[in-house]
Amino acid sequence: MEKSIKKIVVIGPESTGKSSLCVALADHYKTIWVKEFAREYLETNGASYTYGNLYDIALGQTKAEDDGIKKITSTQNAEVPIFIDTDLHVIKIWSEFVFNKCDNRILSEITKREYDLYLLCDVDLPWVKDNLREYPDVKVRQKLFHYYKEEMAAQKTPWKVIRGNYEERLADALKFTDKILK
Repeated sequence: MEKSIKKIVVIGPESTGKSSLCVALADHYKTIWVKEFAREYLETNGASYTYGNLYDIALGQTKAEDDGIKKITSTQNAEVPIFIDTDLHVIKIWSEFVFNKCDNRILSEITKREYDLYLLCDVDLPWVKDNLREYPDVKVRQKLFHYYKEEMAAQKTPWKVIRGNYEERLADALKFTDKILK
């Protein structure tokens, strides 16, 4: 019997609760989640980055996703979802916002990867400062959210906007995820 792993990506601008939502969803469904590789990369290599670093981050993100899928395939018996904290669309938007361009290898890889659902986190949570976050300004965060909405509308995978406090976000994410799992 072939396993059907549903791949659900949680995306959005920084400080929108993506990681917290992934943790809560993985806990609820008794599965795993893939951490955002960019955070690990920047914590290891320093918060400054170049245009070229974004391709390295993209490679790390796809490897982390692939490793997570292999882990589920080898350890789970039931059909379970995997939750992914950001994907290459995030790197594309980040690259275009900061550098006004995106590496064609990232764009090409975006077209090859398939997911079952995107959960797009809105910027309605309070900003939480940390050493890696760059855009605390509300207007910039709203502008970035708009870019994410445009990106989601331009691709074929179903997507839903997630809003509200952490409990409301989780409730909506569970509702949308349950629909995909049926």
